[in-house]
Amino acid sequence: MLNCPVLFLIFNRPDTTKQVFEAIRKARPRQLFVAGDGARTDVPGEIGRCDATREIIAGVDWDCEVKMLFREENLGYKMAVSSAITWFFEHVEHGIILEDDCLPSDSFFTFCADLLERYKDEERIMMISGDNFQDGIRRGTASYFFTQIPHIWGWATWRRAWKSYDVSMRTLPAFIKEGLANCISPNIDIRNYWLSAFIATYEGRIDTWDYQWVYAILSCGRLSICPQVNMVKNIGFGTDSTHTRDSTSRYACMKRFDIREMIHPWFLSEEIPISHEADRYEFQVELGENLSLPRINVFRWRKLLRKRKKTAHLVDTFLRSQSPCGSFENTVGSQRYDM
Repeated sequence: MLNCPVLFLIFNRPDTTKQVFEAIRKARPRQLFVAGDGARTDVPGEIGRCDATREIIAGVDWDCEVKMLFREENLGYKMAVSSAITWFFEHVEHGIILEDDCLPSDSFFTFCADLLERYKDEERIMMISGDNFQDGIRRGTASYFFTQIPHIWGWATWRRAWKSYDVSMRTLPAFIKEGLANCISPNIDIRNYWLSAFIATYEGRIDTWDYQWVYAILSCGRLSICPQVNMVKNIGFGTDSTHTRDSTSRYACMKRFDIREMIHPWFLSEEIPISHEADRYEFQVELGENLSLPRINVFRWRKLLRKRKKTAHLVDTFLRSQSPCGSFENTVGSQRYDM
């Protein structure tokens, strides 16, 4: 029996929902929260698919407190997910969060539960991820390591951390204006990538909830926990997916692994080691950029320079479009890097 609460986010895919539900059923959490957005009335057959997906929850056959938040109207991905997580933390202090296409390994649940308890009072750590995109490269000798960039295909966090979340990212203009973007990463190209994503989300050009969560973590200079092996497989790749449509993506073929013996990293209480190499590696693989300057050819270097100039222009235009804003106050514990 799992003592850690679980939030299960579902919508209109009974096939993937059934698989993830069976993994949850195997873990047998004492508290299960289920949230589902309403069907879109202009999408043929979606009402039936949403109903079929919700019926799967009737399969709870263990001693479990179940709470459900089923929307009658469609809120959309951004508001449905963000409001569901807020609802979750109105009831619990910490918990595990799974979407309907994130299939965890057996030990994912105990991995999260163990670390939620271990780091419950460590405010520098904002979340625990079940994802590892390092292609077998180990980062240290422990069962997990610390990164700046979070991943949300199966994750866990605390109420204290979610309080920093703002779906509107109202502090972004002040954050950029005060030159705090160096909190994001010591690497200029990683910083530029996330600045562009944050601005697009703020302006409504990207309809999502998770970039706001990344912003909440990075803008505070906080950290995420990443396991040494991948513990969650995204089984939702396909044309019916909201974001993961490319079934040939490297992320669609990832395997799940278990961590049976937990080995914690040793570090001084005042300093948590950050694996910048892990964040850098993922950026290079995702965008196909080789950021090791001695090996970059002149054409690739020019491409990077163009991207940097483009981002600088984007930031300047963004700030010019904003009304005068207050100061960014949520910088306690942040780390600053040279631009």
